[in-house]
Amino acid sequence: MVPLSWYLVLSAALFAIGAVGVFVKNNIISTLLCLELMLNAANLAFVAFSAFQGTIEGQLFVVLVMAVAAAEAGVGLAIVIALFRNRETLDVDESSLLKL
Repeated sequence: MVPLSWYLVLSAALFAIGAVGVFVKNNIISTLLCLELMLNAANLAFVAFSAFQGTIEGQLFVVLVMAVAAAEAGVGLAIVIALFRNRETLDVDESSLLKL
């Protein structure tokens, strides 16, 4: 059986990759993908803790996080489409609404 610490290290690594991607990437789609990676890292930690404790609460949190991620993806993609129609760019730096 794989120890809990391996899952947590993998979860931390995925979360760190996602966090770096959010801060480094300029493309909005890439930023959304990195946010999804961070949410999946949290899901992995929830499932790992749930499995090792033998409870179901972690898996219930995963369902909640997946619902939030689906809503976030839907709203985020709608914002991206609206932004691209108005500004014709997906660059975060060029898409500030306060700039003309």
